[in-house]
Amino acid sequence: MIRGKVRRSQLVAPFGPGAMQVLADGTSVITAGLDHWFIPGEKLDQEEFRIHEWRLERHLGVEALYTPPDHRSAFKSSPDQYNTKLQVPVLRFPAWSFCPRCRELTSHPLHIADRPRCTNPDCPKQKASWAPFLAQVPFVALCERGHLQDFPWVEWVHKTANPNCRSPKLKLRTSGGGTLASQRVVCETCHGDRGLEGITSVERPNREHEDETTYLTTHLENGTEFSCRGAMPWLGLATAGEPCGAPLRGSLRSASNVYYALVKSSIFIPEASSAGVDTRVLEALEEQTIARARANVRDVLEEGDILTASRLRRAAKKNAFRLADFTDAQVEAALSILEGPAEASLELTAETVGDQAPFRFQEYTRIRDTIDSTELVVREPRAGYAKDVGQLVSRVRLVEKLRETRVLWGFNRIFAESPNPDTAARMALLRRQSPEDGESWLPAYTVLGEGIYLELDPGRLAKWEVGPSAQNPAVQDRLAPIAQQFQTVARERHLAERQVTPRLVLLHTLAHLLINQLTFECGYSSASLRERLYVSPGIDGMNGLLIYTAAGDSEGTLGGLVRMGQPERFEEILRNAINNARWCSSDPVCIDSHGQGPDSCNLAACHSCALLPETACEEFNRFLDRGLVAGTLSDPELGFFSSLA
Repeated sequence: MIRGKVRRSQLVAPFGPGAMQVLADGTSVITAGLDHWFIPGEKLDQEEFRIHEWRLERHLGVEALYTPPDHRSAFKSSPDQYNTKLQVPVLRFPAWSFCPRCRELTSHPLHIADRPRCTNPDCPKQKASWAPFLAQVPFVALCERGHLQDFPWVEWVHKTANPNCRSPKLKLRTSGGGTLASQRVVCETCHGDRGLEGITSVERPNREHEDETTYLTTHLENGTEFSCRGAMPWLGLATAGEPCGAPLRGSLRSASNVYYALVKSSIFIPEASSAGVDTRVLEALEEQTIARARANVRDVLEEGDILTASRLRRAAKKNAFRLADFTDAQVEAALSILEGPAEASLELTAETVGDQAPFRFQEYTRIRDTIDSTELVVREPRAGYAKDVGQLVSRVRLVEKLRETRVLWGFNRIFAESPNPDTAARMALLRRQSPEDGESWLPAYTVLGEGIYLELDPGRLAKWEVGPSAQNPAVQDRLAPIAQQFQTVARERHLAERQVTPRLVLLHTLAHLLINQLTFECGYSSASLRERLYVSPGIDGMNGLLIYTAAGDSEGTLGGLVRMGQPERFEEILRNAINNARWCSSDPVCIDSHGQGPDSCNLAACHSCALLPETACEEFNRFLDRGLVAGTLSDPELGFFSSLA
């Protein structure tokens, strides 16, 4: 039996539905769709895996969020044990394999349970006491719309989409080189022979034609395009209902662009103010067994009925002791918050998912003030900050406790960012059949942590964005190359248009500089910290950033990050970050750059000064420029923090 182990959080990203991974025995598998993650049965209690995050549920238009199931052995001593032997199914993919001895290519079903061995009677090892295990081919084919299929070996070697060769016997030969030119597929039946050089290449029909095609699509058969068939092997579908028609691209199965998880994250904020409600009651109501009882009662309530304390106590049965210390009035006051009327769900469109500003604004309005709840604790610093820092940074908040929920709502292939019209289609890739009303859900997981939130002075920021004068807008001129380059990239990839503003680049670069500095000051690794930007245009727009721990283990809650936000410590960290930004070890090449980094959308930002691990950055390490933070060699006063010594 082919099986392996993986962390539950990794089944959200990077090994969610449609993603490939290699197990310990060397078998390449693809994670199956959500249809078969929780198989209904007598001993299944799916509510145990429920994550309560009201904002994400409404934003993504689903009824629930669940953590991937964990595997538990069944014990005879506990016959009533629930949720035992749960597994996330995987399928063996690619289906094509070759013998490392005789090089014969063969195909096997996706659901094969054991590692296949070579059955070729002419294989040299067949004469021995055992036949060699087959190795899966290293190549697959995919398209931008998220489809994935085996490389078309039979069609490629015969140079036609409809080969006439009867009983083709294929072999994958290699000349020992490290390039695709050294790989050849041979048909011994009709003596066809063809190399694999160019199968991963992209082509344009002509220079004026904006749409790209691929070498595999245009050259498999002369005069005819071989496009994607819409295969989705993780759902058990060899083809879609209708042909996809998108250009098909060859790829190594281990290439990083085969799967990009689309993850939406949220900092939990209470649905309503918890003033006057004992936080202990809220904690008791959100405890796993009581939350499950609330869900059971909610399912049988008639329209207009209210969940009362007495009804909840009866539903909780033997777990009702968790509410014994509280009166009915206390319980019902807390239930009015947790079970309040829900807002209308948002329709999942490119605008609702792609535009971060409306979704982030809810967090922005709560996290910039003090709050004390079971899942979010935000406090003011115990004293004021130095005058020079206070003039530039108008607000600092210490986030002593937060809970971040990360949800997988789709995935991309080839490009990390989703094209504008395909948002709903990306979510549809996760399951074979559309869920019935009231049963839609997505996989998610939570991490606990802490952080530092800060805002820039809105008045100074507005004046700085305009520049020293209308006739000499130095900030806008500095930003122009980044904005123009991103518009070019967006047109080529059909991405949603967005405005690259000076405050976005300023806050984003400042977050990177502070994270790099905090790794030296408080001992966190850069991969354990994460940025969260709150940016929108206008003098009354958002201009904040949150730096918080993103680690899923104890490293995320050690308390060191919050201490770095206290007066005296924070001023020193900010000054050191700005001073280090004034000179990079790659200067003057870095500071004088006209475009570098991913998609050439950075100016003065490189691995020596401002780049972070991809897991820590929200913008794929784009839209960075130290010049807008600390100034440039030719204009030292250009930066927003140029006056900070």
